[in-house]
Amino acid sequence: MRFRVVLAGGLVIVLAAIYFSLTNGTFDMSIRDVFRTLLRLEADPDYDLVVFQFRLPRIVLGALVGYALGIAGAVIQGVTRNGLADPGILGINAGAGMAVVLFMFLFQAQLTMTGWLGVMMMPLFGITGGMLATAAILILAREGGKLDPQRLILVGIAIASGFGAVTMYFSLKMNPRDYEMAVSWLAGSLHSANWKFVVTMLPWLVLLPPLIWLRTRVLDLFQLSEDSVKSVGVAVEREKKLLLLGSIGFVGLIAPHMAKQLVGFKHRHMIPISGIAGMAIVLTGDFIGRTIFAPAELAAGIVISVIGVPYFVYLLFRMRK
Repeated sequence: MRFRVVLAGGLVIVLAAIYFSLTNGTFDMSIRDVFRTLLRLEADPDYDLVVFQFRLPRIVLGALVGYALGIAGAVIQGVTRNGLADPGILGINAGAGMAVVLFMFLFQAQLTMTGWLGVMMMPLFGITGGMLATAAILILAREGGKLDPQRLILVGIAIASGFGAVTMYFSLKMNPRDYEMAVSWLAGSLHSANWKFVVTMLPWLVLLPPLIWLRTRVLDLFQLSEDSVKSVGVAVEREKKLLLLGSIGFVGLIAPHMAKQLVGFKHRHMIPISGIAGMAIVLTGDFIGRTIFAPAELAAGIVISVIGVPYFVYLLFRMRK
């Protein structure tokens, strides 16, 4: 019952964020105008442009990204048994970011980053970079043939620093236009969002979350000691690798903690709530960055980080107690 109430409340918050994002901005619209545009009733070309080309793809992409990051954070915290772990701290984000910046550097001025080829290639480079970072983590964090959760965090921080340095090197080698695009991308901006980006994300969100949800029992068992997990017949090392391979700064850290406080520690309930929380965080961060600072625009990732830093400090003090 509690899970259903929290889920309904989370969806209400997400819908509220969608409402404000659709109706507010440089070109304000009433909810009536939005509905008439969406339902194609006396369609206005200006409203069509604002809703279908600018705001709606940005909202959908932000929701998908937030949902994915929330789930990834919950999985990584479950595998490492560390409440301060997230894809950014482990270096997975840094590996993906480095690969995308390398792609931009290699193909600068040759591809349109919002065209089909650029949009399809960027995720492939990002996935490759993320998997490269994950492989390095799995190799270096092993001790005595086992994947040590605490060593995992330390290795992840070191790998994130290394990939970050490579990313900075290639960024500085770019021409000003491509450099600006790379910085905007790394900051977590949704400014150039279009339907092509949404299409490239959908297959991963259709396939991976259900597979992760089917392993929620394993994630619950990971909260016990490894010997206890092995005693019930779980292949610990194999499951850790699978879950890590399946997993915007601070979203993956904050969302799982919100979910735990709301519905408890059972991953069957916590993972979907974490995804909804991540969705709400990204949509709210993007709305704040797009409207509060108008006519300038602040990337959603920067807004989320500003909120996330004090929350991260709060978690540190809470864990010390």
